[in-house]
Amino acid sequence: MKTLVHVDNEQIESVLKQCSICFVGMADTDGTPYVIPMNFGYKDGSLYLHSAQEGRSISILNRNPRVCISFCPTTELAYQNVEVACSYRMRASSVICWGNVVFEEDYDKKVEALDILMKQYTDRPFTYGRPAVLNVKIWRVDIDEISCKEFGAPYRKAVGK
Repeated sequence: MKTLVHVDNEQIESVLKQCSICFVGMADTDGTPYVIPMNFGYKDGSLYLHSAQEGRSISILNRNPRVCISFCPTTELAYQNVEVACSYRMRASSVICWGNVVFEEDYDKKVEALDILMKQYTDRPFTYGRPAVLNVKIWRVDIDEISCKEFGAPYRKAVGK
């Protein structure tokens, strides 16, 4: 089965729109990896994430802001030959990107980032209480490298999992 590599922004954004979470990978200065699932929003080549003001991820990112973020919307069991176990695999799309985290401190930029985050999940407009905005940690990742792949094409859908 074939892996297709997509380089156009339209395909990349299509995969991102299908995702409800991403997995953010980071490494401490001693090389210890740390990966967490997070909600996200995407706009104009930047990802926006949010968290508490403190925690393990914040401590790591203060020392090393470099991240790798992975997205995979859905998977589907597929095969080339129903009788050949090695021909089975998952059909899926994925996006992986790299960049550095910058923490947004400006109040208006934090509100804008929250709007971008919520737009990933709903078209409903929101207002945010001042204490909530002040207490949330907003991460902005300006993407400096991105990859989009589609695995398992062509395929036959496996039935009777």
